Amino acid sequence: MTTWVQPVGGDEVAAYADGIRRVYAEAFAGPPWHEDPAMADGYVKRLAGDARRPGFVAALALSRDERARGDAETCGEAEGSTVVGFATAWTTPGPFPTDRGYGRTSAALGPERTAAWLVGALEVDELALAPRARGAGLAAALLESVTAPAVDGRCWLLTSARAEPAVRLYHWLGWRPALAVPDGSDLVAYLGPLHPRPGPAGTQRTPAGT
Repeated sequence: MTTWVQPVGGDEVAAYADGIRRVYAEAFAGPPWHEDPAMADGYVKRLAGDARRPGFVAALALSRDERARGDAETCGEAEGSTVVGFATAWTTPGPFPTDRGYGRTSAALGPERTAAWLVGALEVDELALAPRARGAGLAAALLESVTAPAVDGRCWLLTSARAEPAVRLYHWLGWRPALAVPDGSDLVAYLGPLHPRPGPAGTQRTPAGT
């Protein structure tokens, strides 16, 4: 079995839609998400629009087992490879959006910090890995692949504080919580390792050595 991470453009992700759908369903079926597998269909439909967003980037974790190559090809995945993980990101627009989790995030951070920390930064929307592919460093490689284009290291994401493996990964890679989103959903906004950090009394602090 060979595994690797491969960046893909917005015009390429459709070729991997079946694999992305399967990984999404597997990754978010368990706690703390408990998503119905049918929600993976909705995600793939949304991804088609997300791929046209300014600054969109994506990466796939792929595996190939020559003994199962024919099975992978029948699943519609390219070049005999099987999708075992994916990540997507794009540039957060301004004015800051209000749909999905954006409104709660901006309400928690306040307009000044939202504009300074999030608008124009690279926003990681999804990071998902099939359970069988975990423990091989692929999640870290996916995250690092999609955040590599972040201007001045400005990148961020939202996750659940109850998603313990993901939270451990972010801390290990140097991501730090900007603020919990106090809406009862355990959402936490994280800033990337090179992103200007929150400082005392809501000020900005630049990491030492930058």
